[in-house]
Amino acid sequence: MSSPEVSHGSPRVEESGRTSITSKPTESVPAAQRERSLQRACCCAKVADDFRGGDTLVLDLTGVTPIVDFFVLTSGASRRQMHAIAEEVDRIMKAEGNQRMGLEGYSAGSWILQDYGDVVLHVFTSEARSTYDLENLWADAARVDWQAMIER
Repeated sequence: MSSPEVSHGSPRVEESGRTSITSKPTESVPAAQRERSLQRACCCAKVADDFRGGDTLVLDLTGVTPIVDFFVLTSGASRRQMHAIAEEVDRIMKAEGNQRMGLEGYSAGSWILQDYGDVVLHVFTSEARSTYDLENLWADAARVDWQAMIER
């Protein structure tokens, strides 16, 4: 059984005559895949919240970029707390069969990024979160009420 093809953007000719690729996918993510990704993202958010991550939120990027479905953003008050959040998310994701594809910033201290393909977890210090301001950088992304999703 083959999965539907998803175009990662459509060519557009600009006034200057150059061709560019738009960042918006031309076909939406299939509903079943989106639901699985949403469940994973909400699970990551709950773990971060359980470990007292600050201002934890989930951004739905399915209509904004073909690269990833959801971002989970949270803040840690210390390097130790950030590591605890990242390690527990990874433990739970592995237990559910979701292998981490990438890890960045674990030893740097101000921003940990864990990539699970469809979901990317960002654990920041409050200073780094303010500096990189992903909430505004990805302002077109809808915010998910992950707590309501967990309750149902």
